[in-house]
Amino acid sequence: MKKLAIIVTHPIQYYVPLYQQLAKYCDLKVFYTWGKKATTAKYDPDFKQKIEWDIPLIEGYAYEFLENKAKNPGSHHFGGMINPTLINKVKDFNPDAILVYGWAYQCHLSALRYFKGKIPMWFRGDSTLIDEQKGFKQLLRSLFLRWVYRHVDKAFYVGTANKAYFEKFGLKPKQLVFAPHAIDNHRFAEDRSIESSDLRKQLGIKTDDILILFAGKLEPKKNPELLLSAFQELNLENVHLLFVGNGKLEAVLKSKAIKDASTTRLQDGRALSKTHVHFVDFQNQSQMPVIYQACDLFCLPSKGPGETWGLAVNEAMASGKPVLVSDKCGCAIDLVKNGKNGYIFEHHNIEDLKDKLALLISNKPQLKAMGEESPLLIKDWSINMQCAAILNELNHYD
Repeated sequence: MKKLAIIVTHPIQYYVPLYQQLAKYCDLKVFYTWGKKATTAKYDPDFKQKIEWDIPLIEGYAYEFLENKAKNPGSHHFGGMINPTLINKVKDFNPDAILVYGWAYQCHLSALRYFKGKIPMWFRGDSTLIDEQKGFKQLLRSLFLRWVYRHVDKAFYVGTANKAYFEKFGLKPKQLVFAPHAIDNHRFAEDRSIESSDLRKQLGIKTDDILILFAGKLEPKKNPELLLSAFQELNLENVHLLFVGNGKLEAVLKSKAIKDASTTRLQDGRALSKTHVHFVDFQNQSQMPVIYQACDLFCLPSKGPGETWGLAVNEAMASGKPVLVSDKCGCAIDLVKNGKNGYIFEHHNIEDLKDKLALLISNKPQLKAMGEESPLLIKDWSINMQCAAILNELNHYD
């Protein structure tokens, strides 16, 4: 079998199913540049808590955690991955090709530079031009990125917006291979209806009520405040909004939701506070299919910058749900078909968001029918398709 080396920071829940699949058909070794601490629970400043995924991330494939000499280890800055042994470790493995995830780390860029011209260098990233700005700084960045990508023989692009990005910075059509951004569709499609029904009951949501879901970090980039404002202004009966996650906007969102909570007067004069906005803390991977299957509509209202894709949309679609997504999400152009499985709205435009929300929830049978389209549209955006694209290049390399 051909040998493939992958250089990546740490085990990522979205990528591991691909490694497990690749390992069945090639001699794969994954080199983790963060070091052994990459497997321990890490404090996520956005979620404001330590995160440790509850699905297996280092099973079913060969890997090695490299010693990281960085003074401040982490994936949040260029100097967070410094691996003096990386080059020799990869050379000892003697791969037929090397796939690097992301260039913005010292050791990753060093590997691209060292192995270019010696071993085929492949690249994976999901950057887009959606947030591109004009000016002198952007010009300098453009020149730098063209230099970076001269060290890449092939790039596996995740979707339309990502392909445009690679083309702008010098990669030719023959260097670009489509390998769709994907999640484990099967895991999200498994029937969790009993648990999702229980969740709705716990939240006080009736069977015939409509539940709109936002799942992710409660951070400015994802713009959950816009969704809350649109929901409150519509003031619809029998419609609920659920935020799942934590983050810096959590207190603000909860405060706005409480202020808007309606008050029902009971016959004995007691006041019962009643809200249609619900909050659930961060949920781990094994529980997320339940969350998605409990909702009737998923919304990702991101304004950016930096919403390069939005894999939560993949998850919602694999769970059989319609989606409402802003045009700042890299996935929108590929995954959302207006009027078929949901709608795209103009980012930070509350009137457009309100119009699309009202349209979607005005007809629950139609909303359900849109949800049934989502698995059909997402089935080819799969780990199997991603794996096939990489293996095809590996097996045709001489």
